[in-house]
Amino acid sequence: MPATTIPSPLTQTLLACLLLAVMTTPTPADTDPPIDNAQLATATFAGGCFWCMEPPFDKLEGVVSTTSGYAGGDTRNPTYQEVCTGTTGHTEALQIRYDPAKVDYAKLLEVFWHNIDPTVKDRQFCDIGSQYRTAIFYHDDQQKQLAEQSKRELEASERFKGKTIATELAPATVFYRAEEYHQDFYKKSPDRYYSYRRGCGRDQRLEQLWGKDAAKSR
Repeated sequence: MPATTIPSPLTQTLLACLLLAVMTTPTPADTDPPIDNAQLATATFAGGCFWCMEPPFDKLEGVVSTTSGYAGGDTRNPTYQEVCTGTTGHTEALQIRYDPAKVDYAKLLEVFWHNIDPTVKDRQFCDIGSQYRTAIFYHDDQQKQLAEQSKRELEASERFKGKTIATELAPATVFYRAEEYHQDFYKKSPDRYYSYRRGCGRDQRLEQLWGKDAAKSR
């Protein structure tokens, strides 16, 4: 019987990216009602696959919109296929527009932490590579202070005692909106979304890390 060559995790990730690009057909942009942006604030988080980061924030009262995209890299106007290679410096990220009068940044941080594995570097669940690293991209000094405080508290907590919190904290720079077919993917293709989420073992690992009580944040 001939020997079987098992693709490396990085090769599997790149193949998955290429397969998704081929299988997915872009859809027209949704038409949203006009929004008064005067009182809104912006938060940007990277938590692995951006498909999976949209739902927990979309259901929060006070969150006006979530946008999947790319942050933290150097390449201008990167495409999904380019980011998938892990060579652009970007990570899949989510930009959130929210009303601070209805939901504060501390609550957004809580939801963010409960939806990632902060103990691993350059991966999340089944997705491997720097394009899946976790990060908090702060937009002002207050966000920076709150993010630093929440990270220190995690490092000091009994839950993660002795473990390094690998999540990066960095100033927000240019955020590039991802291709339209990625936006609200969990609504557009729910069967594929939930199949991916289950297959990636995301919820099982989150329950191990955060317990069943944190499930409401997902």
